[in-house]
Amino acid sequence: MAELTSLQRARLRWRARRGMLENDLILTRFLDRYEHELTDVDVVALNKLFEMDDNDLLQVLLGTQELQEPYNSPEIQRLVALISAL
Repeated sequence: MAELTSLQRARLRWRARRGMLENDLILTRFLDRYEHELTDVDVVALNKLFEMDDNDLLQVLLGTQELQEPYNSPEIQRLVALISAL
């Protein structure tokens, strides 16, 4: 597992900025906790997750909506579980 460079970390945090404050807070808390443990696979999965619509993303993170294609992958499911557990 290679550690993220400062630039990669900054890009990931920038991508985590959302149009909804709730998503910002949830994702920032996740990155504060797990940023240094993320693998390259995790970063790819997070970037894919960040493509979701803000409302859908919030519902997924709150557990009131299931992941739909193309976001329903084992890697994204694992990250959503980690995020939701915080």
